[in-house]
Amino acid sequence: MTDDRTRDTAFGFRRVAEDEKQGLVNEVFAKAAERYDQMNDLMSGGLHRLWKDDFVTMLSPPKGAQAFHVLDVAGGTGDIAFRIVKAGGSGTHVTVADISPEMVGEGRKRCEREGLLSRCDFTVGNAEALAFPDKSFDAYTIAFGIRNVTHIDRALKEAYRVLKPGGRFLCLEFSHVDVPLLDRIYDAYSFTVIPAVGKVVTGDGQPYRYLVESIRTFPDQEAFRAMIEEAGFARASYRNLTGGVVAIHSGWRI
Repeated sequence: MTDDRTRDTAFGFRRVAEDEKQGLVNEVFAKAAERYDQMNDLMSGGLHRLWKDDFVTMLSPPKGAQAFHVLDVAGGTGDIAFRIVKAGGSGTHVTVADISPEMVGEGRKRCEREGLLSRCDFTVGNAEALAFPDKSFDAYTIAFGIRNVTHIDRALKEAYRVLKPGGRFLCLEFSHVDVPLLDRIYDAYSFTVIPAVGKVVTGDGQPYRYLVESIRTFPDQEAFRAMIEEAGFARASYRNLTGGVVAIHSGWRI
């Protein structure tokens, strides 16, 4: 019988042993954590802010005092969590779980600066093995994180497990451009400009080359929609933004 230690998986364009990938991903985000939000602005020309605003608008947290508990996985620096609590009412609370201690540390510092410590919790956690009870969250969000997990199917099953019946899964992720010519421009920009900017800002362009490569190896919109459905979610769907540069995927626990 083949075990996980002898299987390989994609780490960008490289193939690595499955049990090595998470450590390599952790190294990427440990290097990028301090400048992560700054780099998002530079890499996307600020578009990531609009994408995240659309994402939270789709979630539509309730405005009143009713309890609405969101689990934001791979939420690192709190960018999504802060948007959610500001968009929702006094009953909206977000728990952020990220596998990178460095990213969680940055998130906590930002949360304190934002004055939101009473409405956000930060914890180090693995998307493939969440330390939360079954049926404990009203919504599960993950933005630009699911392509970095070793077993996407396990992460999706964990998302389903921790959601309450009627709970919503929302994922914002880079996807496959479906506009002629834009795809070529996007490729040229991604593989030349982004690693170069990363090297100037952080002193190391390699983490950003991995991030660009990981986008190209992630399933396209329809393939990922099918994976969400296979994990048990109903009404699995997606909406492209910016010609498919990113997509918002949705599903509901029944």
